[in-house]
Amino acid sequence: MLIALVVLGAIAAGALYWLNHGKIVAEGCSVKTPAGEGTLEIPQAANAATITAVAHARGLPDRAVTIALATAMQESKIHNLSGGDRDSVGLFQQRPSQGWGTADQISDPVYATNKFLDGLVKVPGYTRLPLTDAAQQVQKSGYPQAYAKHETKATLLASALTGREAASVNCVVHAFAEPEAPAPTVAAAGDAASPAAPAAPDRTQQLTDRVRREFGRTVTAAGGYSSSIKGAENAVALTPEPSASTESGPDAARQNGWAVAHWAVTHAQQLGIRTVAYDGKIWRMAKSADGWKPQASGTSTSLVLVSLAANTAKS
Repeated sequence: MLIALVVLGAIAAGALYWLNHGKIVAEGCSVKTPAGEGTLEIPQAANAATITAVAHARGLPDRAVTIALATAMQESKIHNLSGGDRDSVGLFQQRPSQGWGTADQISDPVYATNKFLDGLVKVPGYTRLPLTDAAQQVQKSGYPQAYAKHETKATLLASALTGREAASVNCVVHAFAEPEAPAPTVAAAGDAASPAAPAAPDRTQQLTDRVRREFGRTVTAAGGYSSSIKGAENAVALTPEPSASTESGPDAARQNGWAVAHWAVTHAQQLGIRTVAYDGKIWRMAKSADGWKPQASGTSTSLVLVSLAANTAKS
């Protein structure tokens, strides 16, 4: 009887989603550019966007992003693996025993990406080398030619995530992840009670912290932005720093904005992002199967507007 009720509940939920959205589309992310198309699972897309953001924060060229993405495709399929060959860990399957850091450090995508890029920028002329040669000089893999097979897909993904191809990344999201709870605060001196309960999770703070950590000083996040966009009135403004671009001019500024907008979409499930608006377009989680849609007013090319769900996964 219980099983029957569960099945009926699932059918009802599916029917409701069908009524609200017109069709059921599986969660996941897609990339569509004039050069081709590709699909990714949401965690893969988020990790790829993090790799791109870290490279952007360091002022590295798109070629560095392509090499890093191809390497992660080969080593982990862009999943943050808890284990692998021998003591390998993380996106790039780096090994604590080989001096890459502790297992906990390597399990952090930002740390792992920075360690990979630390090695890459030391390779003379890496932007001109065949991709597999540049990657191998960092990784010292037992399969040095394996990276080459990922170059086409990595190039496609890099062109989208760096913002060169506007509105080219979409993620279909059905539900948000639970926001991470802050660590408990330490009780005052002399208080024998247990540590104080943590404050309620704050999605705005989590978004701000994540942007700062991944983009560094190249993007500024500020909450409390009053937006005229329906459903996104109280937004977080993500403002790319123009001087951080490796290029100049309005096209470069617009590209930086799309890099941030695509990053936000790939992290929407994890961070509880309801809408992303930029450059005359808007992405809405509630209609994410439709992708980016025109937005007549309320957007600009100087900042990316992000609205967040309430501090629960069901919002």
